[in-house]
Amino acid sequence: MQCYAELRVLTARPSEADEAAVPHCLYGVLPASTPGNAAWWRKAALEVLGKAREECRTPILCGGTGMYLHALLHGIAEIPDPGPQARAEARNFLAAEGPQALHARLLEVDPETGVKIRPSDSQRLARAYEVWLGTGLGLSYFQSQPTEKLAFWSPGMILLDPPREELREAVESRFAAMLEAGALEEVRALLAKKLDPALPLMRAHGVPELTPYLSGESTLEAASRRAVLATHQYTKRQATWFRHQKLVNNPAMHTIHSRITDFAQLSESITTNIDNFMNIQG
Repeated sequence: MQCYAELRVLTARPSEADEAAVPHCLYGVLPASTPGNAAWWRKAALEVLGKAREECRTPILCGGTGMYLHALLHGIAEIPDPGPQARAEARNFLAAEGPQALHARLLEVDPETGVKIRPSDSQRLARAYEVWLGTGLGLSYFQSQPTEKLAFWSPGMILLDPPREELREAVESRFAAMLEAGALEEVRALLAKKLDPALPLMRAHGVPELTPYLSGESTLEAASRRAVLATHQYTKRQATWFRHQKLVNNPAMHTIHSRITDFAQLSESITTNIDNFMNIQG
């Protein structure tokens, strides 16, 4: 979500001061009307990595979207474009019948893919269904084909894993700070564009929850509770995903379980810990 130009506050993008202090890439480079995906991001990231290599710089990839990191490190399936007709049919089915019905339909035509997608994940459901409609083959078929892995680099990974209760408190306080910093105004401006609700940024945490408040259908307190809950659920899925995915070899994976206050203050022990790990990685 931080790849999009809109919602700097709500997606917790680095501030303008941060971006001026250290070179940042691929933040705010897409308009909300242009859907990005893992394939687009991998190609763009590889270009940035190539430039860093030419300049003898150490690139740091930062964020919590594990699927994108996996695509960069291990390659991504080459999936044919299903075409506008299949895309429209899948989106129309979703709009008319809802994600639960689309999930049931996907289980009928492409069960191997269907069992891997949550019934509420409308974006992935529509994508899987349009691929089947346009190619006659399921996503799982294409994803099982050999992929091109990351070359030239020997990546190490640092996973920040603070205590769950502290993380919950941090999510709540951060969302309150976002509201004070202008998150509501960002969402109002985004809604004024009248974009397709299926676009990725329209589902950024906080947008679906704050929209009813801005239309007078909810209180701000209720909207905030839903947004915080959605973020809690996401952080839980993140933790589960990283526990079960092998992105790099174990010696190159370093987990820090320190308190959130230590992360925020960049305590000497943590920075020393990270420096030592990066030096070992070369």
